Amino acid sequence: MQLSEIASDWNERLRVDDYADAATNGLQVGSREMDVERVAFAVDAAVETIEKAVEWDADLLVTHHGVVWGGLDSVTGHEYDRVAPLIRNDCALYAAHLPLDGHPELGNAARLADVLGLENRAPFAESGPEHTGVKGTASESYTAESLRERLESELDTGGQPVQVLDFGPEELREIAVLTGGGADWLREAEAAGADAFVTGEGKQKLYHEAREAGVSVFLAGHYATETFGVQALQAEAEAWGLETTFVDHPTGL
Repeated sequence: MQLSEIASDWNERLRVDDYADAATNGLQVGSREMDVERVAFAVDAAVETIEKAVEWDADLLVTHHGVVWGGLDSVTGHEYDRVAPLIRNDCALYAAHLPLDGHPELGNAARLADVLGLENRAPFAESGPEHTGVKGTASESYTAESLRERLESELDTGGQPVQVLDFGPEELREIAVLTGGGADWLREAEAAGADAFVTGEGKQKLYHEAREAGVSVFLAGHYATETFGVQALQAEAEAWGLETTFVDHPTGL
């Protein structure tokens, strides 16, 4: 399968041009004319994951966090360490950041909402003209402890516990989900009537905002909440008949 077909299909499905994003979404490294048979998937395009992908002889590496953020002024230092193995081994890199957070079917938030059994969903976490999260109603109410247990049993947290700021009601039914670094959207979760806000990592101010809002916050890990999107793309690649592998490199953060 030609790389141009893969990139064009995902660019269209993920609507990469519709998002205001610091990242460059789409094909970041590689020739669009190259043929692809083996595709590796990872959350981060880091030296470790790139090296594992090229060791596996991947033609293409697909990640959530790529190597180009707002353009590259130079390819030196750590940027060179990441880009050079891709070029030397003729391995392309495709990355989708916010588009893979917010897609209503393939996105990180949507897939995590599936895990939590959320119904009656609506877009959440406005980011420019688009949304990167989802809010929904749990089919059965959670307690803070049962929601924490659900997250820890379903996510690869790298052995780290899910942190809980237990300031919400005893029964948690209305749940907002924004994967990764979603701390700045707590007020939007409150305005949407959320009892609980599930995200990846927080900030100091989040404690006070959650307490004042009466919303329980669950910090399940940036990496752990953002494996879903690339794995959804992996399933699509397999349906196209491509050979795939997932390079798992949890950070515990």
